[in-house]
Amino acid sequence: MKARIIANYLPQFHPIPENDKFWGKGFTEWTNVANAKPLFRGHYQPRIPADLGFYDLRLPEVREQQAQLAKEAGIEGFCYWHYWMGNGKQLLERPFNEVLNSGKPDFPFCLCWANHDWSTKSWKRGAKDSIIAKQMYPGKNDNLNHFLTLLPAFKDKRYITVDGKPLFIIYDPYYFQDIEQFIIQWRALAIENGLPGFYFVAMCNNTSTLQRLENGSIKRILPNLRSSEEVFNRLLALGFDGLNSFGKSRGEMMATGKYIRPLQILLHEKMQWLPTFKYQFPQVVKNFFAPEDAWANIYPTIMPQWDRTARAGKREGIYVNATPENFKRHIQEALEVIKNKPDEHKILFLRSWNEWGEGNYVEPDLKYGHGFLNAIKESII
Repeated sequence: MKARIIANYLPQFHPIPENDKFWGKGFTEWTNVANAKPLFRGHYQPRIPADLGFYDLRLPEVREQQAQLAKEAGIEGFCYWHYWMGNGKQLLERPFNEVLNSGKPDFPFCLCWANHDWSTKSWKRGAKDSIIAKQMYPGKNDNLNHFLTLLPAFKDKRYITVDGKPLFIIYDPYYFQDIEQFIIQWRALAIENGLPGFYFVAMCNNTSTLQRLENGSIKRILPNLRSSEEVFNRLLALGFDGLNSFGKSRGEMMATGKYIRPLQILLHEKMQWLPTFKYQFPQVVKNFFAPEDAWANIYPTIMPQWDRTARAGKREGIYVNATPENFKRHIQEALEVIKNKPDEHKILFLRSWNEWGEGNYVEPDLKYGHGFLNAIKESII
């Protein structure tokens, strides 16, 4: 086995009351995607979907087509972003619930708890930061309700496992104060309900400017570009079985300089009239992986392309030369990182399947067609 590719999947492409309230009736991710404008000569905007069109995820036919495309490319399954805001409040849950309840598509899945605030700046350029939904952690009763809500998913035959246990990923391990107690409680609930436990994975940057202290507080630190050992060990000590390592920050710092990258971002936040800055995709991804990404319980990320101008305007860097050919080389470098791991642990997270507003997707578009999917297929099958 070369790799188990698990693709992050955004269930956003359908109207919900919260988005209707803040953005207007019928808003979805496609609203910003279709309105994006090129910022320089050769800038690929707007990005127009090909095979699937501007789809609506309430349609089972679309979900079946997505699964078929992924299966043909050799992707093992989808990792659905799961929004549990606390006190039983969910967002964007309909597509996954329909997948679960209908049994279709017959394609593996797991869940990543996207435990972060929903704010207006996520979907609008230069928007004042207003909270749409606050991420809360009410405690043990809410943890129980959360677990019982997802129990049918964990027991579904399609649910992805690692070492025989359901794989559950947590997006933000830093600002979840009671995360250790949550893990302990859910492990006990799993056993009580006939599951073999959980395989908990935290998402993290392999080069981080955040450090979680023993009392749960956060401090800013200088990033270590040589080693991720301390970053990884501090998170594993919270009770996680593994980590999903993301190399974007590391790659950008190595490509531009440790201090230039944050300065660029700060300047574009303050002076939005500045022209956007660009990263060369090949230069960034050649430094995506830290030495510790080769550990057996670290699961690196592969990234096909990145361009958040549809959402964020000019304040973030745009990746240029993010072509299927360069993505294929990136995958091959990732395969070298994981080649000595046990087959069960040869996991690469694909970020992402369909983040169109971030220019971060492998679904077919008018420019590259099936190019990114073919890069995966040719690399791992």
